[in-house]
Amino acid sequence: MTAAGAASVTAEVISLPDERASIRRRLLQRSARKLGEEAFARAGAYDEDGVFPDADVAGLHASGLLAANLPLEFGGAALSGLPLSEVLRAIGSGSLALGRLFEGHVNAIELVLRYGNHEQAGLVAQEARQGKLFGVWNTDGSNDLRLIQKLDRTWLEGRKILASGAGHIERPLVTATDADGRRLMVLPKLDAPDRADLSGWRAQGMRASATGAVDFTGVEIKPIEIVGREGDYERQPWFSGGAWRFAAVHLGGMERLFDLLRRHLQETNRGKDPHQAARLGRVTMAVETARLWVAQAASIAEAPLGSRAPEQAVAYVNLTRLAVEAAALDLMQLVQRSVGLQAFLRPNPIERISRDLATYLRQPGPDRALTDAAAWILAQPLGAQDLWR
Repeated sequence: MTAAGAASVTAEVISLPDERASIRRRLLQRSARKLGEEAFARAGAYDEDGVFPDADVAGLHASGLLAANLPLEFGGAALSGLPLSEVLRAIGSGSLALGRLFEGHVNAIELVLRYGNHEQAGLVAQEARQGKLFGVWNTDGSNDLRLIQKLDRTWLEGRKILASGAGHIERPLVTATDADGRRLMVLPKLDAPDRADLSGWRAQGMRASATGAVDFTGVEIKPIEIVGREGDYERQPWFSGGAWRFAAVHLGGMERLFDLLRRHLQETNRGKDPHQAARLGRVTMAVETARLWVAQAASIAEAPLGSRAPEQAVAYVNLTRLAVEAAALDLMQLVQRSVGLQAFLRPNPIERISRDLATYLRQPGPDRALTDAAAWILAQPLGAQDLWR
């Protein structure tokens, strides 16, 4: 065989796994769109306090999406960056509550893959392929979650609050503080759904996210269930850099509101009114603004290490979440003004989606995200044309 022939065979062998993964990612994107439409059709029925979208989560499993961001070696499709943003948008377009649950699932797997060992990655991979939903529960209430270690026993004491999927997620990723004050990530196995208390979640929106408090007191912890080192959970650039994922879900909700507004104008024959036409144009601009920010943030945040400064990625993602928030707030006001009172009446899906989106947009630390990004920008010697290169 000639050298050129050998090189051709080698290139073919190397490209085959990548080609298969690319095909699988495209199929997952198609499945996400189908699932988004199915979730949208069911979303009204799930819009009740304490409800969990069982059928939608089962659809995530059946379509392979629960394992989508796992590496190829663990049976996943290594879904990340722009392809992942397309999936998050599609699911968010169907149900923002489902999008919140799926984004948390993806985040939990990413954290274990980044900071855990091979055995821990194998554990979450196996359970994800079996249809288990993961989540990240970080918010402590008045009774902080603590990791207690005595002799040969390790267990948890305390609670987490604002935990989406409470009572349904069997293995959440949580943060807990040990006796030395170290903040660690833990993957406890929850066997008792009655540890969850959903009575405190009476929010305006996101009713179908099964958000509540969970009591972990007495849950035994095995060595394999302690992930990474102290401070890994908040380690940058990934802690702030991952915010583009929930912004992608927000974008999906915005896109659904755009579709509903346009259909309303078509069905009522009001689209030719110049004021309605102007509002539709501004709504389109808001959606496209958000889409461009999310797409660029996904590319920047998921770029290989060393290709850009970590602080740059954090700054851009911080601006993205705020740009998407501003665009979404503008869009909701325009849609409600165009549709009128119907946009506030149940069971109009515009009412439900606007309520869910307004609630989901309330992410922590928006002012700090903006000023931190501004501080990085102020310190740069580069002009605007090169700032994000």
